[in-house]
Amino acid sequence: MQPAPAQTQIAELSALPFSPSSPARGMGTSSLVRILDQMEPTTLAQLDAVSLLNRLDTKFLLTVSQLRQVLPALAQDYRVLDIKGRRLHQYRTLYFDTPEYDLYRLHHAGRPVRHKVRSRSYVDSGLSYFEIKSKTSKRRTLKHRLATSAFLTDVTPEANAFVTSHLSAGGRPLRPALRNDFLRVTLVGKRHPERLTLDLNIQFDCQGRTAILPGIAIAELKQGDFDLGSPFLRAMRDSGVPSTSISKYCVGIGLLVADVEHDAFDENLRTIERLMRTQTDDRTPMSGEVLASRA
Repeated sequence: MQPAPAQTQIAELSALPFSPSSPARGMGTSSLVRILDQMEPTTLAQLDAVSLLNRLDTKFLLTVSQLRQVLPALAQDYRVLDIKGRRLHQYRTLYFDTPEYDLYRLHHAGRPVRHKVRSRSYVDSGLSYFEIKSKTSKRRTLKHRLATSAFLTDVTPEANAFVTSHLSAGGRPLRPALRNDFLRVTLVGKRHPERLTLDLNIQFDCQGRTAILPGIAIAELKQGDFDLGSPFLRAMRDSGVPSTSISKYCVGIGLLVADVEHDAFDENLRTIERLMRTQTDDRTPMSGEVLASRA
């Protein structure tokens, strides 16, 4: 399988396990950590009270530099998840799809009802889940979880039964499609029942090729019902950052897989390229990275 011509920031790196030495670690995050250390903490147990597995999502693409600018002002409105003294957490995700990428194609076609199937490891907490994330016809997001003893790299019989109970993939088997590693900050509202996740140092791996998005952050505001009074929404409006529809899975496939259509996501890819070109993140490129611009 050849890489897509719409690649951006492609690095010829082998698919290594996510670890402190992985390319997705240490890309200019020290200044963010200093800001997060000034925020009031929350725990996993407290976070469960705002699980929002049935919710409305509002997403934003921005640079880490923009994130550093808005975070200090948000300290009075949000608590930050702290696990064992860490506030920047490692996530490992493996997406599953049919051999013909049927689930991806539903997203590309803009179908109102669509699904993602993934295995996810919450590395710092030691938790792993097999998850189905669905978008409904009412634009709500539903997430179903199956706790697993380890990070699944294949669809086990139990996981297959879980998938069958929640969706139909046309009877076609699911297989690993794309790996995604990133660092996440999780904030919970003090006065508004909402969660805010900030994903950065995003890395995609597919068939031995790697795409990285240095200096890019994807913010996702999760609310039970849409609330314009959200402090983060106000911050984005004041900063002139528009909301967008973006899927990490679809971006990764669009970057790394050639034999599927990806024109529906070209706007996302152009925005990412523009942000990477203009961002002023203090990241120092790692030795051996090979960066290529989009064609």
